[in-house]
Amino acid sequence: MTIGSEVKQCLASLKGVEASLSSLALRTQDNESKQTLHETMMVVNEVVTDLKKRVGELENEEFQYKGF
Repeated sequence: MTIGSEVKQCLASLKGVEASLSSLALRTQDNESKQTLHETMMVVNEVVTDLKKRVGELENEEFQYKGF
């Protein structure tokens, strides 16, 4: 597996974590838990955003990573 495909696989996993946290935050009844889950989801969202930028950089810098 190339670095590009590993980074994209990591990105997909993080998106799944983000979606799970969001779903849990919406379903929980406890306000403190809801807030904690939402805050954690927002942190993961920042990481996803940064990793998306890095994927774009990888694709621009290294042609072999494009399209993986």
